[in-house]
Amino acid sequence: MKRVDRPLLVLHPDLVFRERVRQACRKDYQFQVVEGWSQLLRAVRESPPAALMLVDPYFGRNGRPEEGGGGLAPELRTILCDFPSVAVLAAFGVKPERFDDLRTLGRWGVVQVISIGHDDTPLSINRRLQAARGRPLRALLEQVLPPETSGRARAILEAATDVVSVGNNGQDLATALHLSRRTLLRWCQRSGLPAPRQMLAWIRVLLACELLDDPGRPVLSVAHTCGYSSDSGLRRITQKFLNASPSELRERGAFKLASRAFVEVLNEERRLRWQVRES
Repeated sequence: MKRVDRPLLVLHPDLVFRERVRQACRKDYQFQVVEGWSQLLRAVRESPPAALMLVDPYFGRNGRPEEGGGGLAPELRTILCDFPSVAVLAAFGVKPERFDDLRTLGRWGVVQVISIGHDDTPLSINRRLQAARGRPLRALLEQVLPPETSGRARAILEAATDVVSVGNNGQDLATALHLSRRTLLRWCQRSGLPAPRQMLAWIRVLLACELLDDPGRPVLSVAHTCGYSSDSGLRRITQKFLNASPSELRERGAFKLASRAFVEVLNEERRLRWQVRES
């Protein structure tokens, strides 16, 4: 697998704030300014699941409310609906009259809000970026986990999701959890999870299937954003894990099918664990 860059797509008219964001990126993100919603849409289509977006939620909505301005941009809601695996942060001047908009942004799926003029230093912005990255992908995984999944298992899976999103491997997962590879393997066994390499492969399949459910993404684009050099690499892994090609998965509901298969794997691992305990 090749490493995937972590872009930060910025749509914001405030030049001073944009410079603070650029400073906040350090070496952790690829800072990229876009000039409008249509350009942002094109950029996010070409970006890996590791991408983050930081936007002015009112961009392009200047003017009096009765003239069609002043409200939240509907383009933002469209992007949030079409790309649920991309973490989106909103940055604007938070005022009492905008508290209802804060609640609306939360319902839409915005994961962090930066209040310009209050918590927009480079250090504060960096902390918000760190907190936001990977959250939508983890939320997708959380939706399919059995209720009896332990807290330790959830922590491992959350870290694995972030590792997969940038194309890293089992050693990086162990490092992220501050464990040796041997200890990580033992934790996975005790938590009823597949071995680290197998678990990372499953999460990569889940992320690919979530992207396949977007009919606007070509299969080759999905393969590239998931770290495969060609669509044949993606096809091999989906055939191995789900006995179906990417095109077949897209027709049948890719993420729903893949998540059911992953839950079956978790249940089987849990059964094996109980068998070992009882023997």
